[in-house]
Amino acid sequence: MTQLLMRYSRILEIVGDIVKVHVPLSEDGVSAICFGDLALIESVEHSGRPPHLSQVILLEGESVSLQVFSGTKGLSTHSAVRFLGRSMQVTFSPNILGRSFSGTGRSIDGGPELTQEPTIEIDGPTVNPVRRVLASRMIRTDVPMIDLFNCLVESQKIPIFSVAGEPYNQLLAQIGAHADADIVVFGGIGLVFDDYHYFRQAFEEAGVLARTVMFVHQGSDPVVEGLLVPDMTLAVAERFAVEEGKRVLVLLTDMTAYADALKEVGISMEHVPSNRGYIGDLYSQLARRYEKACDYKGAGSVTILSVTTMPGDDVTHPVPDNTGYITEGQLYLHDGVIDPFGSLSRLKQHVIGKVTREDHSQIMNTMVRFYAESQDAAQKQAMSFELSEYDHRLLKFGDLFQQHFMDIGVTMPLEHALDLSWEVLAGCFSKDELLMKKALVDKYFPVSESLEKNAVVTES
Repeated sequence: MTQLLMRYSRILEIVGDIVKVHVPLSEDGVSAICFGDLALIESVEHSGRPPHLSQVILLEGESVSLQVFSGTKGLSTHSAVRFLGRSMQVTFSPNILGRSFSGTGRSIDGGPELTQEPTIEIDGPTVNPVRRVLASRMIRTDVPMIDLFNCLVESQKIPIFSVAGEPYNQLLAQIGAHADADIVVFGGIGLVFDDYHYFRQAFEEAGVLARTVMFVHQGSDPVVEGLLVPDMTLAVAERFAVEEGKRVLVLLTDMTAYADALKEVGISMEHVPSNRGYIGDLYSQLARRYEKACDYKGAGSVTILSVTTMPGDDVTHPVPDNTGYITEGQLYLHDGVIDPFGSLSRLKQHVIGKVTREDHSQIMNTMVRFYAESQDAAQKQAMSFELSEYDHRLLKFGDLFQQHFMDIGVTMPLEHALDLSWEVLAGCFSKDELLMKKALVDKYFPVSESLEKNAVVTES
């Protein structure tokens, strides 16, 4: 309360969205300001305008650096600063379900303001490892390239690596609309309005908006506001999981835009740049957010699925490179499809064949093996080599695999995908060619769809 009554008017400098203010130390040489505290900056020249919200990001003796979320336009060195004595908070109550908020927690969906609702701090610590439970449950997405080949496991943190122009937002919206999670918390960074509207409309049409919370930083908003979106998203998700025992799925797009915002702040702070100009603690900043994924003992879980775009399709770019060391696998989205070869879920072995059907593991391996062979046959065809009857069947399988499984617009339950896999295999190969466990082949191989009935007629 004391800080609210005090105004500091000695502005040292304004660089970009950073304001440095002089705050005298106490008699004991201790600053009354804490790292992460919020502050209001009031413009003297424009007294009728609302104050600018900012946050302490650096303490250097009597110099305090403030990051201004709405930008420093309209501010001058004659402005005054009042500290609020608390860190950034976000509204948390059942009333936030179905709502959309900006990067500063302001309602953007035209609904009533929630100023009287309880709030929580967004900058909390990561979970005590003792409270973590080994991942053992699956989150179904109805996307066959995920459920069948790279299962999404509760408490997993996994990115979608892609490039600009790919339909990663379409894929993310589809997952959010069909995932069997109790709560979906969406965080968008640097979205254009059309993307935000697309996500909201997709959730509404799927009937899941009532259990969805959206935090959206649009491209027209100040860049630094995007830094708050992951923290707000994860703070809300964590509370739903811990206090209400919910299975929460967090969707984030795009974490490269988040890293770019960190870079911009670092440049304004004159930090020594690291690889390609990014901040030196990029790994720590990303890990601090991704490690919020957890399956809590005696409570719910938080699962994180994010999008990380790769500039120039370069996986060695600092953002995807650091992300790969933190997360438990990755999904590659290229040419509008999820790549079955580069994608990997390191936790899928915890659920495949244990909480899924017994033939899941065998089908997964066999389908990918035949698809790899079909790619080799396609290369032979492109080089005008003579193809065997087996090569023609491989090409047919490759076409069916892409049509029924790889198209990101395809949705189906896992059991349906497994049955369809058997039908595709039976339509192209004989039982002996599958090289699978005999007991599984005898149980699941559809006789009516045998190779003899669907024989491929090769050109003479």
